[in-house]
Amino acid sequence: MNKQPAFTINRRPSRKLMVGNVPVGGDAPIAVQSMTNSDTCDVAATVAQIRRLEAAGADIVRVSVPDMNAAEAFGQIVKQVSVPLVADIHFDYKIALRVAELGVACLRINPGNIGREDRVQAVVEAARERGIPIRIGVNAGSLEKDLQKKYGEPTAEALVESALRHVEHLDRLNFPDFKVSVKASDVFMAVAAYRLLAKQIEQPLHLGITEAGGLRPGTVKSAVGLGMLLAEGIGDTIRISLAADPVEEVKVGFDILKSLHLRARGINFIACPSCSRQNFDVVSTMNALESRLEDLLVPLDVAVIGCVVNGPGEAREAHLGLAGGTPNNLLYIDGKPAQKLTNSNLVDELERLIRVKAAEKSAQQSMLIAHSQL
Repeated sequence: MNKQPAFTINRRPSRKLMVGNVPVGGDAPIAVQSMTNSDTCDVAATVAQIRRLEAAGADIVRVSVPDMNAAEAFGQIVKQVSVPLVADIHFDYKIALRVAELGVACLRINPGNIGREDRVQAVVEAARERGIPIRIGVNAGSLEKDLQKKYGEPTAEALVESALRHVEHLDRLNFPDFKVSVKASDVFMAVAAYRLLAKQIEQPLHLGITEAGGLRPGTVKSAVGLGMLLAEGIGDTIRISLAADPVEEVKVGFDILKSLHLRARGINFIACPSCSRQNFDVVSTMNALESRLEDLLVPLDVAVIGCVVNGPGEAREAHLGLAGGTPNNLLYIDGKPAQKLTNSNLVDELERLIRVKAAEKSAQQSMLIAHSQL
């Protein structure tokens, strides 16, 4: 119920900055990001997608702004959503200047791609004036030509050298409010690059395994790579890059953080893979519960175990747990046997009981917050 993790993660110290109203770095919770894949000029579609991402829990959303038409559309989008928006911009500094005027929360640029020093300085001054941070984003697939020639192929060292070039550019302009990413589709290359960079700058690190793949393989690669880094205390904000519905990126991001006890949001299900000992259909029960309870945001451990071998032990450790049994299944609440449930209407009854428990916990949290503010 309130188990303490056996392993404590010590976060890498980093400079805190604000992306809109979301703190990134320092002692702030690790932020979960995603990116829209709609046509930015289709304001209604992009707003709808951002709202879905926000409902799923996204702390920050990135939007591609490839031209001035998209910049003007971005200005309309900002007015209709509450989650902080990052504008993804390449090459044209005038686009960065325009979205800065229109309310962007963060600029994703690479200073070297902007061109002349005076243009980079114009963007930096606009960001400084409005308190807008910058994200330097380096990808293995778009390294500078001289680095490709120097290293022969993308490497962790090449990614870091590219990133430090852009960092040095902002350092020359005395602009410290930036975060950095060094992404690769190869897990080991990305992990090595982040480890190297973490030792050389104080700014927050935005983690990601770029172009990770479809939903299942992309989730696995991201969980492995980001899990390695996060367990070492490296990382202040994450984006799971999937060739899938962007909402899935947010779900996977929170699942990774929950598994490492770095964020607590929504239900943490403990469920057995099921076997012939199961006394109810665990798989269909879990599928139904996960689908029905996506709207719950309060942290809650729920165990759904199909038999009496591991069932009672796991169920006692959860806020609410079900241990399969014959003829009836035994429900535990806060570690104590509470009632027996039959297989008829099992999902409906579990959903009802979970919602009751979530409401109780939410009320307790609200009371604690209220008392702390007295």
